[in-house]
Amino acid sequence: MVKTTDLKAEKLFSVKDYVCVVTGGGSGIGLMAAQALAANGAKVYITGRRMDALEKAAKSHDPDGGKIIPLGPCDITKKEDLEKIESELSKKEKYINLLICAAGISGTKAEPDEESATSLKEKLWKNETFEQWNETYNTDVTSVYFTTVALLPLLQAGTETHGNLSASVIVISSMSGIMRHAQGHFSYNAAKGGTVHLTKLMSAEFQKVRVRVNSIAPGYFPSEMTAKESGPDMKSELPDEKVQGKGHVPAMRAGSDEEMAQAVLFLTKNAYVNGEILAVDGGVLNVVSGR
Repeated sequence: MVKTTDLKAEKLFSVKDYVCVVTGGGSGIGLMAAQALAANGAKVYITGRRMDALEKAAKSHDPDGGKIIPLGPCDITKKEDLEKIESELSKKEKYINLLICAAGISGTKAEPDEESATSLKEKLWKNETFEQWNETYNTDVTSVYFTTVALLPLLQAGTETHGNLSASVIVISSMSGIMRHAQGHFSYNAAKGGTVHLTKLMSAEFQKVRVRVNSIAPGYFPSEMTAKESGPDMKSELPDEKVQGKGHVPAMRAGSDEEMAQAVLFLTKNAYVNGEILAVDGGVLNVVSGR
């Protein structure tokens, strides 16, 4: 029987001796996740296309106890890069316990705010292309699939060392993949909808190899995507007034690093959760039509 002392937060959410990989880990939500894991004892490999960003992130935020380690560069839309990362990891580690797929792009924007169908067609037709849509889908959906597949053997090895279904994947999707409001980002929202469903498909199929798959669907969090820039420490700022200007965020502010960390640690450690889409959105989906 469990003792009351076993239910202390530091025991429930400790990831000491965990080995984790975070794509897009050099900034934004990926970096928040890496910090959360490293702060609680994990060895965290962060990867992305910009080696300088990865090195700055690791140098600025490497904690006592855990470790943030740059690994790359890696373009997750290229099989050869994913194979290289898998090979490098296999030389360093016998297993990984967690993969977080946080890399993504926002795609093009064309606000559907015209009341004339002719004007609406002209605006949408001229502002978007097949190539841009494919790039968004390739980065936000297809790469998640191939990154997960590439690391499945290392994830299964993590399950073998830490218990059935303990190893997992956390896909960073978006509240935009759940809502019906296009936000002017048809390609991004459609891609994130694909990411949400891909999570469900992988959770059902990959439990056969004892690997869980869940997703966090964030609302507005500070990142290069939302704030358009990062500071020298690869962190971004998203002022309250900018979020309030959206008019549909009950929390009246962006999400915090702490709130993302809580979501990451919960899905990492709770081996009884599989196939869930956890919206961390400040209440937006209570206001904007979605589920």
